Amino acid sequence: MNTRWCGDITYIATSEGWLYLATVIDIASRKVVGWATADHLRTSLVTEALTAAWQTRKPRPGLTFHSDGGCQYTSRELAAVAGRMGIRLSVGQTGVCWDNALAESFFATLKRELVPADGHVWSSKAAARTAIFEYIEGWYNVRRLHSSLGYRSPADYETALAA
Repeated sequence: MNTRWCGDITYIATSEGWLYLATVIDIASRKVVGWATADHLRTSLVTEALTAAWQTRKPRPGLTFHSDGGCQYTSRELAAVAGRMGIRLSVGQTGVCWDNALAESFFATLKRELVPADGHVWSSKAAARTAIFEYIEGWYNVRRLHSSLGYRSPADYETALAA
């Protein structure tokens, strides 16, 4: 744990417009260790998610954070923030979707389990934020079972690793 993280950005439809979600996921445990939402796609969305992960996990210097090649992830601002945290940035190859498959898989799962297939649009950005919080912190990280983790939740898997 806390040696390799990955992240990406997705969007959630609301009646007030798009809500953007940036995540940071621990690759070993699949746990969402940091996330942030905003009504914009500026780099600060990503730096907020990465800062939340860093403050929560307090990793040793040298951790690798992998992402796609989006402008937020290749910006000087993110490089400076990551540098201050001792985090090494890694960016996938252009046009190779498998490079960030774990982050993409999380978003597919979130949208399949949180956003109904009928094209549901949240009534407000606040309602969507609440639902995202409840999904990540109350379901995905602590109760959702993963076949890749021996049918344990990310939290249970981390507890077993620490023991």
